[in-house]
Amino acid sequence: MLIGYARVSTLDQDPTLQLDALKAAGCERIFSEHVSSAKASRPELIRALEWLRAGDVLVVWRLDRLARSLKQLIETVEDLQTRSVELRSLSEQIDTMNAGGRLVFHLFGAMAEFERSLIQERTRAGLSAARARGRMGGRKPKMTEADIKAARALFLGDASLTIRDVATRLGVSPRTLQRAFVGGVPRAIQ
Repeated sequence: MLIGYARVSTLDQDPTLQLDALKAAGCERIFSEHVSSAKASRPELIRALEWLRAGDVLVVWRLDRLARSLKQLIETVEDLQTRSVELRSLSEQIDTMNAGGRLVFHLFGAMAEFERSLIQERTRAGLSAARARGRMGGRKPKMTEADIKAARALFLGDASLTIRDVATRLGVSPRTLQRAFVGGVPRAIQ
């Protein structure tokens, strides 16, 4: 089944050109919307993608109607590929049902993999540089060593205090207090 998707960016624009081209291409169902490509939420695109089944073909007038960026286009194409859905762009004459179109599909996949590798490399390099400067990743602990000593003193000074009582006095949750002690809460304060 051929499923069409049309999008215009503003209310002034008319989707008729796209709709006519999609009908002429043989689309049995067409999803159309007026929404800027800058907006993250495109409900008709989501509906079109949900409508597609293995063996279907998503038809667009141009690739820029389908995605806001190359990254989003690659992600969308990868999603279609994993679901055995073909893609046809009328203006760019890309059709994944033929060899040239499949090559484009594979190029998109290769670019996505390359981008993921670059992101991983940059992340590792950034973490390594931060460690070299003495910075550690993650959040700062909620409780300092002084807080932990104060908690021990409170428990040892008044055996009737519960974990919740001490946590409330220190301004932390009972679970945070428990995690502050290696191996959980020491037996002396349970």
